[in-house]
Amino acid sequence: MTAQRLVLAALLAGAFAAVPASAQEADSPLAPPIHVAGGASDPAAVKRVQQFLAVPWKFKAKRLSKADVDALLAKPDSVLFIDLRAPAEFIQYGSFPVFLSVQNKDLEKQLAWLPKDRLIVTVSNHSQRAGAAADLLASRGFNVAGATGAEEYEVEGGTAVAHLVPRPPRVAGAASAPRS
Repeated sequence: MTAQRLVLAALLAGAFAAVPASAQEADSPLAPPIHVAGGASDPAAVKRVQQFLAVPWKFKAKRLSKADVDALLAKPDSVLFIDLRAPAEFIQYGSFPVFLSVQNKDLEKQLAWLPKDRLIVTVSNHSQRAGAAADLLASRGFNVAGATGAEEYEVEGGTAVAHLVPRPPRVAGAASAPRS
């Protein structure tokens, strides 16, 4: 099973629980305390984003702003968000609530599976990998809206990024409730 299918299967099976960023620090069995990067309230995230925004944009694809992304999120039937990061990255930095996970290194191998009838937004942490992927997709005939970074979006004040927390491991030997 490929990594993308494994993550998709895990998400569909409920292996991850989406929780608001404010709940990340809660002492609860479903949301263990972990560090969640990102957002305008995280000085380290702001610094990382500022460093990437200072680098000239070298891609043909448009670098999407928060307003651009929000407008596209309002049209879920016509847009596909492709997250190019490894699962650990979108767990740590968050991602948009609905996305297709195709790691950047596997993108060219997965082109046949991507729809050409939908507008595509590529996602990475700071839109650099997303920009390169957007250019690749556009060169192959895909309808690309542009590229965004999940952390850039959050630092700009975007609120649609969901942070995923792995569920705690099951306790060995714990009996499940009998089914009726």
